[in-house]
Amino acid sequence: MAVEIKVPSPGESISEVQIARWIKNDGDYVEKDEEIAEIDSDKATLTLVAEADGVLKTMAKEGETIAVGSVVASIDTSAKAPAKKEAKKAEAVVAAAPVAAAVATSSSKETYASGHPSVAAKKLMEENNIAPAQVASSGKDGRITKGDVVNAIKNVTPRLVVPTHEISRDQKREKMTMLRKKVSERLVSVKRNTAMLTTFNEVDMSAVMNLRKQYKDAFKEKHGIGLGFMSFFTKAVTEALQAFPAVNAQIDGDEIVYHNYCDVGIAVSAPKGLMVPVIRNAEALTLAQIEATIAGLASKAREGKITVDEMNGGTFTITNGGVFGSMMSTPIINPPQSAILGMHNIVERAVVVNGKIEVRPMMYLALSYDHRIIDGRESVGFLVKVKQMIEDPVKLMTGGSDPMKILLGV
Repeated sequence: MAVEIKVPSPGESISEVQIARWIKNDGDYVEKDEEIAEIDSDKATLTLVAEADGVLKTMAKEGETIAVGSVVASIDTSAKAPAKKEAKKAEAVVAAAPVAAAVATSSSKETYASGHPSVAAKKLMEENNIAPAQVASSGKDGRITKGDVVNAIKNVTPRLVVPTHEISRDQKREKMTMLRKKVSERLVSVKRNTAMLTTFNEVDMSAVMNLRKQYKDAFKEKHGIGLGFMSFFTKAVTEALQAFPAVNAQIDGDEIVYHNYCDVGIAVSAPKGLMVPVIRNAEALTLAQIEATIAGLASKAREGKITVDEMNGGTFTITNGGVFGSMMSTPIINPPQSAILGMHNIVERAVVVNGKIEVRPMMYLALSYDHRIIDGRESVGFLVKVKQMIEDPVKLMTGGSDPMKILLGV
């Protein structure tokens, strides 16, 4: 009996996929629920699993585009599992190789000085990279003199250094994956279909770094996960999004859709390309919950196990080029969203603080936004709000407001 393996639907609006690679080969015996292939859609990489025990027969080639619901393989369940081969114990054969001992017969006339340079000659040889074999000795008992070295230098012919390694000018071509192709199309469409601008600011990371240094061990012991910078920025972004709703909105035809929740996408560099898993209702999560969610989603993205549902529906995106050493960039909006925040590397720079020059750990922030829906006041105000909360993390607990004003009721 043959069991057909069909391409499952990765999600709505996806009609075709590409066979990325066969994990199991044609004719292999597979067991139920064993992974047999990876398939790429324009949103994610998924795996096909065996639906029964038996011998696999593949019906599509790697790189081939297949419609959702098509049969790509079958499993012959009547085939018996091959007997397990017993491991053979290999005896180590030690071959004794004869060692030829080269015996140098020295002339009865040679002494300890033969072929050895004087102190001055040795120094000159080292400076000019001259070997003793290149020098004809004329000193007493065969010693190499300074004059011998000078004569040798005159007789040395400059040699052309030829590279020992082979120089290759070969090229390699490979077909773009559906995910990479879709990302390329979306990035080009953003530049063409939006009025994208980027505004910049800088943030002093001293407060967050000191807080992290002071409590990171206790945080990890309590929550079982490390305390990074991304959770602080995600929390600051959710507060700023609620203060500036247009940054969290999107255009749908002739209407503007405002979201009363913050689904924050975190850009992750994965082997298959850029992926943006989404943290749902990030505004309601604690720092520990945000860190745990980011770690879980990022791990699944890098392992190719992220699902389409986990990447759909974000309202805002954060990307951190700083992990690759980027100092400043202009991130591209992730449509249909209207803005994206770019983080960068932390560099110690001289800044003026209360009239004095101090060295502080500084980071440049970049907010790219769609000017059709977000005005300059809102974009700059949003970025300033994020900056204020990172430089004074206590404000993350007060919605970005001054805690003293809340205490005093003013």
